Amino acid sequence: MRATTPPLSRRLDGLQSSAIRDLLKLTARADIISLAGGLPDAELMPRDRIAAAADAALSSRGVLQYTESPGWGPLREVLRTRESARTGRPVSIEEIFVTHGSQQALSLLAEVLLDPGALVIVEDPAYVGALQVFRAAGARIVAVPLDAEGMRVDVLRELLARGERPAFVHTVSNFHNPGGVTMSTARRRELAELADAHGFWVIEDDPYGELWFDAPAPAPVATYSPNVIRLSSASKILAPTLRVGWMIAPDRVCRAVELLKQGADLCGSALTQQIAADLLSDTEWLAAHIDSVRTRYGQRAHALVEAVRARFGDRIVTTDAAGGMFLWADFTDGTDTRALLPHALDAGVAYVPGSAFAVSTDYAHSMRLCFTTSDATVLTTAVDRLAAAHTAVSEGARAQAQL
Repeated sequence: MRATTPPLSRRLDGLQSSAIRDLLKLTARADIISLAGGLPDAELMPRDRIAAAADAALSSRGVLQYTESPGWGPLREVLRTRESARTGRPVSIEEIFVTHGSQQALSLLAEVLLDPGALVIVEDPAYVGALQVFRAAGARIVAVPLDAEGMRVDVLRELLARGERPAFVHTVSNFHNPGGVTMSTARRRELAELADAHGFWVIEDDPYGELWFDAPAPAPVATYSPNVIRLSSASKILAPTLRVGWMIAPDRVCRAVELLKQGADLCGSALTQQIAADLLSDTEWLAAHIDSVRTRYGQRAHALVEAVRARFGDRIVTTDAAGGMFLWADFTDGTDTRALLPHALDAGVAYVPGSAFAVSTDYAHSMRLCFTTSDATVLTTAVDRLAAAHTAVSEGARAQAQL
């Protein structure tokens, strides 16, 4: 008798694997320069300092035990001090919740704040990890476009005027992934005012805020409203392997998240949280470390921008790289970046087509480029390869048109 295959949950219907994660499998070849993955540079991660912190932590057997669901107490104290300074207001320990990376915070918040069919407003183009979470939660997703000043809050205002009532608005306010832009101070204030007036949450997703190159990012949206839940992470400034993220939210949200986290994984790692607390509390060392990362990333970002503009001229329009990890580029000559990608891979360079981040606009002529893991010389070579692929495709299209 043939066994009947048990079903899976219907919440998986329509969900797709991340196009970026799938692309990373194709870019593992040593001959490909990858501008695709959103990875910090492992060479800049403080391996020796992390090792010393791990040794210090392991001097106590307590670090091998379970810890509290909201996070290891001393780490929460360190984060309370840091976030009070960032937001310019006193943050209480009850408002600090440590998660397994900020992605887990997004997932838990979706369970706490969303009922099936609830409205979530995101930026377009959008952070892929957030879209996966919100789609899995059964949310109705509406997109608001970006421009050079970040989220178009005027479009959000129009949606609210038409009667839309979001459960929350999600924004990557600083050095946007994938858009590369930063929300202006005026728009941060306006977004906070709208949240207060209409009673919705804002999830301010900020893993890149400390990676500024020329000037610090503006004060967080959380500075201006109690309805803002702020997320951040140690992944981009220390190392992703620590899997230490955090959420700053009202106590009632933190307690609701705690209930769900207990069902998901009970608690995080006391070892990695103690390592993170050691590094984050060493303020003099940390400031020097982050400054070094900023300098290197800034040099690479400017090299990539210069190379793209030099090789492509007015055929590509790019964002200015003021911080973070990404450059967003739009072809002005009608190039389809999904169609171009196989030719780029053949030429030895990878990027992420803009369609991977699309919500209501297809971004067929756009791409995201990551500059963090290669030096200036390699980035210039990558752009040369991209230009060669683009030329080959363009000439092939012209030849086909003449047949």
